[in-house]
Amino acid sequence: MKYGFSKTVDLSFEAAIEKVTVELKKEGFGVLTTIDVKETMKNKLNVDFPKYKILGACNPTLAHQALSTDDQIGLLLPCNVIVYEKENQIHVSIFNPMLIPRIIENDSMNEMAESVTNKLERVLSAI
Repeated sequence: MKYGFSKTVDLSFEAAIEKVTVELKKEGFGVLTTIDVKETMKNKLNVDFPKYKILGACNPTLAHQALSTDDQIGLLLPCNVIVYEKENQIHVSIFNPMLIPRIIENDSMNEMAESVTNKLERVLSAI
């Protein structure tokens, strides 16, 4: 099973981040964290790295439901979305939530994982 869904987009890096954020919001997600990997690599290691951001997306209703089901599920939250530049193209990749029930060995999370997957696939399709 793939651990993410990806798409190359015909947008600038900044426009892709903005579009992803807007589409996530339409599906009930907010971006809780933004990690600028390029900046971090430069500041911490003095290494040049391509544009690469990790967006930590969360749907509060679904997160509450998941956390109420399994206390340790927070280790797998939020849903990560990455926007990065490679060979002058902008790519967007989204974590596959269907892996969560397999990782935690809990089939009762399948329905919720399916719901999150459907929402995130719509986000990716809309970009």
